[in-house]
Order: sequence, then structure tokens, then C-alpha cells
Amino acid sequence: MLITSQERIKLEHKVLAEYAERPESRRGRRFQEPEHPFRTPFARDRDRIIHSKAFRRLEAKTQVFLKGPGEPYRTRLTHTLEVAQIARSVASMLRLNEELTEAIALAHDLGHPPFGHAGERALNTIMAKEGGFNHNLQSLRVVDLLERKYAHFPGLNLTWEVREGLAKHDSKADCPEEFRELPHPSLEAQIVNIADEIAYSNHDVDDGLASGLISLEDLSEVELWAEAWDRIQCIHHDIPEQLRIAETVRYLIDSQVTDLAQATAQRLQDAGISSPDEVRAHPTPLASFGSEMSRKNEELKSFLFNRLYRHPDVIKSVEEAAGRLADLFKAFEKGRLKLPDELADKPSPRAIADYLASMTDSQAIALWESLL
Repeated sequence: MLITSQERIKLEHKVLAEYAERPESRRGRRFQEPEHPFRTPFARDRDRIIHSKAFRRLEAKTQVFLKGPGEPYRTRLTHTLEVAQIARSVASMLRLNEELTEAIALAHDLGHPPFGHAGERALNTIMAKEGGFNHNLQSLRVVDLLERKYAHFPGLNLTWEVREGLAKHDSKADCPEEFRELPHPSLEAQIVNIADEIAYSNHDVDDGLASGLISLEDLSEVELWAEAWDRIQCIHHDIPEQLRIAETVRYLIDSQVTDLAQATAQRLQDAGISSPDEVRAHPTPLASFGSEMSRKNEELKSFLFNRLYRHPDVIKSVEEAAGRLADLFKAFEKGRLKLPDELADKPSPRAIADYLASMTDSQAIALWESLL
């Protein structure tokens, strides 16, 4: 027999913790729709995100390294999938709403422009007089307005809870008024924030080693890595270096996931949290590493910033590429390039930024080369 969405919701109520978001979405959607007979609201959100054009474009957008054909470096899409896997694992351990967690994770980078954070900085500078550009808020703009797949409403018409998670994803930018009532997002959204950090820190180490821009000798200075490296050596004495690296990265992720779940559970217990809105109203975020892991992780992030993200080769490649966004923006403003039909009737700076942000790396490069 088929299980209906209402039956599934009843089953989830028996499993979910009291601080988890309820599976029926308490605050609904911007545009009213009939409920699906077999899929819960957050499952529908997840499915809509996966089937969107914006999600598919992540495959060809830079994470850290500009990716050529056949190169194994991570892209925005592989990073997103890794975040979703880590976040859902932690959500399961804490008895949170896994489908909500997964939906937020899968959508968290939909608004990222080409060329990584260099592309974001370029658009933010260009748009300084228009309110700036922030990829987290752009993700919300994508799902609310820019993605067009439905006849009856713009965007994907996601639930309020998923949209809140995007608006408040690790961002100091002002979020829309509808999300300002309480200071923090759901615990599911908080877990996604830290899963994002776990994924990019560890996998950027992996890609950095593969690129040759950082070395094992460099990493020996980082306490978290050195401890994991030595532990793997104790377990596996004579394995090839590449396999030891893979085992070390795997061990690091597992250690951080476990620490995050345990520390968050303890913090929830100490605070006496008994509802999702108590999570939101708490003075500080409740999802966090323990103090020792936080300290070690900050050291790892500092290492990556100074040795990898600010490496001259990385800066040169992405900054050159990001500079092309400024050239393209000027070309659209001056009429040398035309926006697609769906944006042509409102050629504002924001519309140009929307279009440029939607591009893949290769699309932006090809369009820039057409100006030469």
C-alpha cells in the first residue's frame, strides 16, 4: 500500500525531537497550493530545488579553483551535495527534520555567481549604490522570483521555513522583514550553516593538496590535521600517501560531525529548549562545535584563508575572471549586450546582476570573449 503524506507526517511526529520543525510546515507558502497526497511540504521543496535550472548550473560554477575539462576539483554542485549529506547526517542524530535540512542545504548556494567569492565581491562592488550583492540573499531571490517553472506563481514557492534558512544562512546582510521577528533560524538551518563550514574546510584541504598549492608539510602546522594524520598512521601503518590523505579527510569530517551533534545536544539540554521557536529566540545560536573543536577548526580556517584562498595563483585566476563580470556589466549598461527576453523589459542594474549571477563560469567567459 502507498503511504500518504498525512500518514508520513504522523510517523515523523513520533520520531522528531520537540525542538525540531514539524513536517507539515506551520507557516506555509507565499502562494497557496493544495497539499500533495504523497509528498510532505519539505519533500516537495527539496524536489523543486533539485529540478531547478539554478541547481543544475551549480555544476559549472567555481568553488575555489577554476575547473577545466577532466579536472577533479569540486564545483558548487559537488560542494552542495556534500553539505546536504553532512547536514542530513547531523539532523538524523539530533532527530531534526531531515527533509527540511536537506532542502535548505541543497538551495543554500543557488544564488552564487560564477568565479566563486571573487565573483560575489565583484558584483557587490558594482552594485554598491543598489544595495550591494550577497549570494545568500540572492539564493532567496532565485527561489522567490527568478526561477520560472510554474504557471501560477514566480519562483519555486518554497515553504517559509526553507526560505528562512536561506535568508539567514551565515549572513550578516539584512534579511527581509518577514524573517526578523526572532534572531536566529531553525535548528535545521543552523546545522546547515555548520555543515557548509565542515564541507568546505575539509574538501578545500583535499583540493588544495591535489593542486599542489599546499603541502602535507604545510598542514603539519595545523593541530586538527596533524592529530588526524597521526591517528590514521597508527591505524594504517603502510598505506599509500593518497589513501592516507583520503582517510585523514574522512576521519576529520566524521570527528567534526560527531562533535557538532554531541555539543549541540548538550547545549539544547542545558538551555531547556522544548520548541522550534525557543531555538529561534535563544540569545545565541544553539548549533555549534564544542569549545575545543571550535578552536581547532578556527585554526584550520585561518590556515586555508592565508595559504590557499589568498595564494597568488588562486587570486590571479579568479580575480582575472571576476574582473570580466565588471566588463560584462558595463556592456549591458551601455547596450553593447542585450538581456534575454524575460529581463529585457526591465534592464535595471539589479536585472543585470541577476543575469550575470545566473551564469556559469564558461558562459561568462564566452560572453566576455564575444566583446573582444
